[in-house]
Amino acid sequence: MDKIIQWLAEHNVKHVQCLIGDHTGIARGKVFPVEKFIEDGGCRLGETILLMGATGDLVESKYLYTLADERDIDMILKPDANACFMLPWADEPTAMIIHDCVDHQDKDIDLSPRNLLKKVVELYANKGWKAVIAPEMELYLTKTTTDSNQILEAPLGQSGRAEIGRQSFGIDAISEFDFLLKDIYKWAKEQGLELDIVVHEEGRAQFEFNFNHGDPINLADQVFVFKRTVKAAAEKHGITATFMAKPISDQPGSAMHIHQSIVHIDSGKNIFSDENNDSGFSEAFYHYLGGLQKYTGQVMPMFAPNVNSYRRFLADQATPTNLHWGIENRTVGLRVPDAPPIAKRVENRLPGADANPYLAIAATLICGYIGMMEKTQPSAETSHKANKERNDQIPQNIEASIELMKNSETIREYLGENFVDGFLATRQAEYNKFKSVVTSWERHYLLTTV
Repeated sequence: MDKIIQWLAEHNVKHVQCLIGDHTGIARGKVFPVEKFIEDGGCRLGETILLMGATGDLVESKYLYTLADERDIDMILKPDANACFMLPWADEPTAMIIHDCVDHQDKDIDLSPRNLLKKVVELYANKGWKAVIAPEMELYLTKTTTDSNQILEAPLGQSGRAEIGRQSFGIDAISEFDFLLKDIYKWAKEQGLELDIVVHEEGRAQFEFNFNHGDPINLADQVFVFKRTVKAAAEKHGITATFMAKPISDQPGSAMHIHQSIVHIDSGKNIFSDENNDSGFSEAFYHYLGGLQKYTGQVMPMFAPNVNSYRRFLADQATPTNLHWGIENRTVGLRVPDAPPIAKRVENRLPGADANPYLAIAATLICGYIGMMEKTQPSAETSHKANKERNDQIPQNIEASIELMKNSETIREYLGENFVDGFLATRQAEYNKFKSVVTSWERHYLLTTV
């Protein structure tokens, strides 16, 4: 706590946002005057907050108190000195500090997404390995509207015009939003977010931001903060930024591509590399790929957590719908960049931008880990265009996805019964809420025709 108090003083902080990320990835917590935060040394929050979906509703009552204490008790939030960030957009110096969730015996709460990622990272550490990841985050900028039935439109750029058509990697298309991108990079630097490049993606006013590679927990924290930062920067300019997987029906979806490699803790050597092998890849690399192919479908709710997530996989040429792997092949779900030995890695292209970063990173790492433990062999490399090829292992919708994960004994063994049941309960609660809503499509096509 002394390190945090010193950091607060150095930044002249007046208010502290004590945050955790729920299963959806929404920031939840409390805001303290800095003096009260220091006095309390953290805060408490109801345990059932981790059983809340995007709509704000709790899971079904028949599950709620089998997953959490029936007394609706508080959990203890412990601030992490390595997860302190300033809010550059706040009127007064304000910090957001990401917390870990523990019970009154100082034991990790297993429903917590951040705790789950720590658990997976520890599995690697116990083998003498360290996972290294690098996320790529896609998003759309849109005109702001309060009408949820209104189709989203591209916002006006600094030329006063909106984009028409697709401007993949367009430099002038990036320049149209310099006023916003400058704020994002400025604020990111002030927060210590290690953003690398930005590119214009295929969609109208769709962008991708790349992060420098590093520690999984630190990068998950950065993505969590980045999402809040981009939304705040867009709002400053009267624009909306969205990380929905498929916000516009005739445009490409938005992904969270996750590059991943594994190194020895002591030597720093990349275990995916084997220069004595003609391919340049090690057995561990192939087993890791095999694990991703075998188990990705069984953790799909962690990559595609919402009803909308699965629209990204429908007739979207930019989104792989398979678990094939290939070197420098962007039409497969598991792309392997052509990289030197020290940078041998896998890029998982299946997760959506709407996924909780802690859970998406944990999911991809656990699949690869199980593959290495089981010495799972992957399929042969795919060297052809595979956009339209679909694997049966990838569920077609959230309902099938929930069912597949629920019935996976292996995933339950590694991630824990309580986490799996709790996480799937929040996904089911959101889906039940969705099913109760009559959509504009139904009104448009069925109102007078049936």
